[in-house]
Amino acid sequence: MITTQLKYFLSFGIFFSIFSCSDEPVNPQSNYSEILKTETNQVIILTYYDLNEKAGLLSVRCDEFSSNKTQAHLDLMRQLWRDARKPWEQSEGFLFGPVDIQGIDPSIDSWPVNVIDLDAVLASSDPLTKEYLDGLEGTLKGFHTLEYLLFGIDGNKSVQEFTDRQIEYLKACAQSLKGETNKLHTAWISGPSPYGTILKTAGEPSNQVYLSQKSALQELLDGIITIADEVGNGKINDPFVTNNITLEESRFSANSKQDFADNIRSIQNIYFGSTDGNYNLNSLSGLIKTKDAALDSKIINQIQEAITAIINIPGTFTEAISANRAAVQNAQDQVRQLQLILESELKPLFDKL
Repeated sequence: MITTQLKYFLSFGIFFSIFSCSDEPVNPQSNYSEILKTETNQVIILTYYDLNEKAGLLSVRCDEFSSNKTQAHLDLMRQLWRDARKPWEQSEGFLFGPVDIQGIDPSIDSWPVNVIDLDAVLASSDPLTKEYLDGLEGTLKGFHTLEYLLFGIDGNKSVQEFTDRQIEYLKACAQSLKGETNKLHTAWISGPSPYGTILKTAGEPSNQVYLSQKSALQELLDGIITIADEVGNGKINDPFVTNNITLEESRFSANSKQDFADNIRSIQNIYFGSTDGNYNLNSLSGLIKTKDAALDSKIINQIQEAITAIINIPGTFTEAISANRAAVQNAQDQVRQLQLILESELKPLFDKL
């Protein structure tokens, strides 16, 4: 696998060669600055703010668990995990910038959990602090390690099953997650080069990352195509075709369908330029509507078809890959159809901007 930094430099190099040496003319009449501002402020930064706030609430409750070891408190922590999971999954349509360059993604969302090494750490005398967990591999921290600790391998872990070491690990893991979400949110809004500013100022002479506004729009397009591909051909496909539940992400919490639907909502949010399901004029949808209104409607309808098909899978995803395979197949088909439209119809239109 190519390292994150190498990917960055390679992609920058490829990007530079394409946009510096291409003979493709830039349309001087096109100005997409309001779209880039909307996508940055109303979708990306807002989503990361929500993620950081909810990770903070989860961390506070995990800190309190050792002195309030009740089923009600455990249920609350599990719900807060689901609450924090939602904005994270809705951010997967724009996994570029600091989340990639700074290697934050693996610290937040590595799957599967390395249960063998986790048990070894729990059995050791190592100090279970945030700083200690910050230094561990991604498969020993982040959302899914928290999920494993909170729900157990069968999703029914009781309060009495928590050891003192597991509670210490839980607290440190939640603190580590909060540290990463704060780092991610901060990287977009502050510091010497906030990434939000970099995206919004695409095409300006001082911008060394996005030499044109079109390249920034293409980054957004690539992000939503990538997550459509990942949901249809990875997250749903791998456990489905092999009928192997160990390949199912978020199975401890039975949150997989919600994850998949929120991934498609991340496409919807970027396309609409909002996080509340309402259309924003300064958005990809607003842009495409001026170029091809029929395609705009087609994309909007297919996004909803994909979300509905995922939510309508009966029971849990774990159950459905054996008991309701037709429903899973339909959800996969709808997501793949969305990916096809984005790649074969939307992308060519972008290429002509």
